[in-house]
Amino acid sequence: MTVAPSQKPAQVRRPEFEVELTDAHAIGDVERPLTITERLVNNEAVQRLTILVTLIVVWEVYARWLNNGLLFPTFTETIRTFSKDIANGVLVDRTITSLRTLAIGYALGLLLAAVLTTVAVASTAGTRVLSTLTAMFNPLPAIALLPLALIWFGLGTPSLVFVIVHSVLWAVALNTLIGFRSVPETLRMSGRNVGLKGARYVGLILIPAAFPSILAGLKIGWAFAWRTLVAAELVFGVSSRSGGIGWYIFEARNDLDTATVFSGLLAVILIGLVIESVFFRAIEARTVNLWGMQR
Repeated sequence: MTVAPSQKPAQVRRPEFEVELTDAHAIGDVERPLTITERLVNNEAVQRLTILVTLIVVWEVYARWLNNGLLFPTFTETIRTFSKDIANGVLVDRTITSLRTLAIGYALGLLLAAVLTTVAVASTAGTRVLSTLTAMFNPLPAIALLPLALIWFGLGTPSLVFVIVHSVLWAVALNTLIGFRSVPETLRMSGRNVGLKGARYVGLILIPAAFPSILAGLKIGWAFAWRTLVAAELVFGVSSRSGGIGWYIFEARNDLDTATVFSGLLAVILIGLVIESVFFRAIEARTVNLWGMQR
């Protein structure tokens, strides 16, 4: 039986055709340069400045409407007092005194937090100890320890440092421990697979992965330390023969000088803004933002 050879199907030649392009104006611009207005509206610095200007305008309008400088001075009067005390050096000296004490307490708090966190990460028992201590002392207001600080250390810088360390220690230790415990196991295994051990394993794997939580702890610790220091200075004020910014506010309150009280509060706010917007923002830009770990 003879099998006929398979015949290839005849190729059909497709006619060429053209498609008319539709009008794309209704779709909108795929890419276009932003106008100056759009750039300003979307700029973070401009947004922050707008918020500040709005608050200042509301402050000035309300104070002028109230017309009682003893209760609520105007923004211009506060700025006048602020500039005067900056020029004569009073506010500068008080601020430097407070920041010096804050730096000592904050550094000691970070050091103790690092020690406790290292012990907690190294063993299960250490984790339980840190968790228990944090649950006990973290809710305890640092200002409540002022009576003990006065009894143990007397009236001076050591008492202030003691309450600052308490306010910093537990917040930083807790956030750091949470950050280390939240590192994914796959990331830990990848570090071990490439032969990382000891300090290199911690420095190259654990700390970068946990750094968002560590940085959050540093911010919380700083905020707690700053407001604890101002509150402590308001209570017993003078340390090392020189009062800090809290004592500056306290003295103005005794003299019923409300503009000076607002001037001290403005200094506290400005220092907080500078630390947050310059110091911590620079750390974020060079770490977690650069690594793509947060927006």
